[in-house]
Amino acid sequence: MGLDLAFDDAQQAVHDAVSQLCRDRCGDAVVKAASGSFASGLWKALAELGVLAIATPEGVGGASELVAAVEALGRAVFPGPLAGSLCAAQLLPPREREAVTSGAVVVSVGRPPLLAWAPAAGLFIEIEGQSAYLARPGGAIEPVETLGGEPWGRVDLVRTAPLGDARRALALHDIALAAYLAAAAARLVEDTAEHARTRKQFGRAIGEFQAVAHPLADVWVRVAGAATLARAAACRFDRAGGGSLTPDAIAATGAARLSAARAALGAAHTCHQVFGAIGITLEGPVFHVSRRIRQLASDPVRDVSARAAVLATFGL
Repeated sequence: MGLDLAFDDAQQAVHDAVSQLCRDRCGDAVVKAASGSFASGLWKALAELGVLAIATPEGVGGASELVAAVEALGRAVFPGPLAGSLCAAQLLPPREREAVTSGAVVVSVGRPPLLAWAPAAGLFIEIEGQSAYLARPGGAIEPVETLGGEPWGRVDLVRTAPLGDARRALALHDIALAAYLAAAAARLVEDTAEHARTRKQFGRAIGEFQAVAHPLADVWVRVAGAATLARAAACRFDRAGGGSLTPDAIAATGAARLSAARAALGAAHTCHQVFGAIGITLEGPVFHVSRRIRQLASDPVRDVSARAAVLATFGL
C-alpha cells in the first residue's frame, strides 16, 4: 500500500495562509533587502500565524503541518532563523519557548564558536551530540560575514542549564530544512525553465537545446524526490506522536535533509549555468535564491559526526 503524502484540508489551509503572507509581505525585493540583517517585522508576522509554534504543546499540528508551512516559505526564500527556532521550540521551557515562538526573541542554535544569527540572538542553545544546553555568551560576539547574507558570529558559550535529549528536536530541524531547501530549489528550477523558454540564441529558445533541457529535467527529478522524502520523514515523525522516535525515523529525517541539500545545490549549479552571468549578480533574478540554498545546505546545527553515524547504521 502506498503512502499518501498529499496535504489534507487542514495542512493545505496552513500552506495557503503562509503563501498569502509571503505574497503580501515577502517579495523578492524584500528578501534581497533583508540580506545581512534580521527582518524583525516580517519575522513577527510569521510568528503571529503560529508557524513557529507548530508541533509544540501550545501550537497546533505536527511535522506534516510544519512541512506545509515551510514549503511555502522555501518558495518565497523567506529570511530568518527558521529551522533553529523550530528546533529550539522543542527544547526550551515554557517561558523561553513562548518568547521564541511569538517572535519576540531570536534564538541561536548550534555548536560554538561559529553560530548562526548570534549577533541578533537573545537566547542561545548549544548542541553537543544528542544533548542540548541553554547557554549564554561568554564574551563579545564577533560578527561574521556569510555568503548567504545571514548574520553569524563567533562566540564562546557558557552552559547555564541542560535541556535534555535533543534527538527529537534535531529531527524536526532536519525535516524543516529538507522541506525548505526542496521548495526553494523547485522555485529556482521553475524560474530557470521560464528563462530558458524565453531566452533565444541562434533564433531558437535555449530550452529547445538538449544541453539545456536535459540537465534541468535531471535536477527537477532530484528536487521532486527530495520533497517527497521530506514529507515522508514528517509522516514518520507524526506517527511517533509524543513518544520517542525510532532509529529508522531519525535516519529518515537525516536522509531527507541530505537528499534535499544535494538536490538543491545541484539545482543551483545547473540553473546558474543556464542563466549565465546575470544569474550571479546581486540585482539578478535568482541569486538571492541560490545564495540562500547554499547557506542552508551548510547549516551546522546538527552534529555531523553523530548524524553520519546514525545514517551509516542504516546504510543511508
